[in-house]
Amino acid sequence: MCVVSLFLLLPQGVTAGGQQEPEEERPTPAEEPENREVAPDPDDPDTEPPPELDGDPDAYEEERAQMVERQLRARDISNTAVLEAMETVPRHLLVPEERRAEAYSDRALPIGHGQTVSQPYVVATMTELLELEGDERVLEIGTGSGYHAAVLAEVTPHVYSIEIIEELGRRAARDLEALDYDEIELKIADGYFGWEEHAPFDAVIVTAAAGHVPQPLVDQLRPGGRIVIPVGDPYGTQQLTVVDKDEDGSLTTEQISPVRFVPMTGEALDE
Repeated sequence: MCVVSLFLLLPQGVTAGGQQEPEEERPTPAEEPENREVAPDPDDPDTEPPPELDGDPDAYEEERAQMVERQLRARDISNTAVLEAMETVPRHLLVPEERRAEAYSDRALPIGHGQTVSQPYVVATMTELLELEGDERVLEIGTGSGYHAAVLAEVTPHVYSIEIIEELGRRAARDLEALDYDEIELKIADGYFGWEEHAPFDAVIVTAAAGHVPQPLVDQLRPGGRIVIPVGDPYGTQQLTVVDKDEDGSLTTEQISPVRFVPMTGEALDE
C-alpha cells in the first residue's frame, strides 16, 4: 500500500524537468511538514477500500506507444526496462483530468500547487541514468503526481518516495493505490533528510534543484550507489548531475546537461 512524496521539477525546454509554467510559482510551505507515512491500515474496519480512478488505463494506448517511439527511442533512450516502463504506466491517469488529452505530449504538465509532472523524455532520462538492474532499493525525493514513482516501480519493486506538499502526497498515494502500485512506500516530509529507516539505498533520484547534494542523502546511499540530482542555483540554471559513491565512500560526480528545476524547499533553502 502507498505512503507519499515530492520536490517536483519545473524545468524548461526539452531538458531534464517539466517545462516551467510562467504564470505559476511554487508556494513556500508556511511550516515544516509533519514527518509521517500516509498509508491506510488494512486491519482497521473503518478503512475504506482504495478508490477507483475515473478513467481507462488503456484509453491512450496508441498515444503512449507513439510517445515511446517518437520521444524516447528516436532520441537517446535505449534501456529496455525503462522503455517498457514508460509504455506501461498510464500517465493520463496521473495528471489532472482536464490535461489527459495532453498526457503523452512532449511537455511538462501542471498538477497544481505550482508544480508540474515532467515531460516523458525527462522522466526516462533520469530513470535511465540510475542504471537500475531490477531489484534495487530506490529513494525518490519529489513524488508530485506519482508518475515517476510508478515508472520506477515498473523497473524495481523497492521504491520509497517523499513529498513535502501534503495535498500532492495524499493525492499521489490515492492514485497509485488505485492503479495497484501497492509496493511504493510514500510519506510526507522534508526530503532533504531522506528516509533513514529504509536506508541504505542503491539509488536516489531528486526532482528539485538544490545548491548542493544533501549530506543525508549521501549518507543513506550505499557504497556503489548513485544519486541523480539537479545541482546549482535553485532560481536559475542547474546541471543535471550524477553522483557515484565509491566503495571507500568517496564521491565521483559527472554533469550531464543544463536544466531548470524548481527549488527544493525546506532545509535545502535554509542552508
